[in-house]
Amino acid sequence: MTWRRESWSADHPLPIGVTKRAQVGELVRAGDIIAAGATLAGALRVPGARRLGLSPADFDREMRVRVGSDVVAKTVLARVGRRFARSVTAPIDGRVLHVTVDGDVYIAPIVDRWTVRSTLDGVVTRSDDAVVEIEGEAWCLQGAAAFGPDAIGELTLGVDGPDADLAPSRIDVRLAGRIIVGGARVSAEVITRAHACGVAGLVAGGVPPAGLRVVYGDAVTSAGSPSRDDRPTVLCLMGFGSAALPRDVFEPFAAIGGARAAIHTASARLFVFSTADIGRAQAPSPDIAVSGEGPAAYAHGEDVEQPEQEEEATPSANERDRAER
Repeated sequence: MTWRRESWSADHPLPIGVTKRAQVGELVRAGDIIAAGATLAGALRVPGARRLGLSPADFDREMRVRVGSDVVAKTVLARVGRRFARSVTAPIDGRVLHVTVDGDVYIAPIVDRWTVRSTLDGVVTRSDDAVVEIEGEAWCLQGAAAFGPDAIGELTLGVDGPDADLAPSRIDVRLAGRIIVGGARVSAEVITRAHACGVAGLVAGGVPPAGLRVVYGDAVTSAGSPSRDDRPTVLCLMGFGSAALPRDVFEPFAAIGGARAAIHTASARLFVFSTADIGRAQAPSPDIAVSGEGPAAYAHGEDVEQPEQEEEATPSANERDRAER
């Protein structure tokens, strides 16, 4: 786990119901909307051609709205005649999904609208109804797991040292929309308070599973949700429980504090958009002790050969001069 500045790619999966998405070659910034759509309920069938006394082919020519359009109740879908006009109107607010071969119209009510935002400054390299992929350059720190929706915000250091725990008292509404960097651990109380204060994300060495369940429930998954979700994103850099961050990982946060950042939940990566030289250490990260409940992802040091320590020789009692005894 080290800081690296290079070109990265981030995939943004899209749910069903896409109505708008960025096109290949388009330049975007982290936080820009790259796709939008809606979640639909069961569709309602509205008689069309039969009500107007038309054949299905003639009904298509008389349609006043396109398939895929959003309509409100009583919107005219099709109309014939002038003096004695006849029309087909939408019975509900919804989206026109389909026109059958018999000339009937299917309309589905919209139960929710969603957006997907970019987590990288870069260019769109793939765009279809399944995923939008962005490629761009940024500082990146690979974590072990991430929970919640993708998060974008200003990076803020919330602790004084890599082995400190983020205190709930340091979270307030002034930090709304920011990504806060903790030290060894963020507790359940911190996650709950961050949720109430509108914090965008939390980054720490470890997090207790019980704290995740407080906000996300029993079905805790690492997949981000593209829908409207005000829950804070939690990025575990080391694993679960408590894990002090290595110095060469923690200290660069001071140099890039205040920069724009994003957490890409699907890959558990923290992207920071800064040109600052964070002075990466050349030495490998030290062994990391992880404590707490649940499994932990950390660098195991059993196979690392430790340098021999030079010890000062101390003579034993029988080797000392009699005058020294």
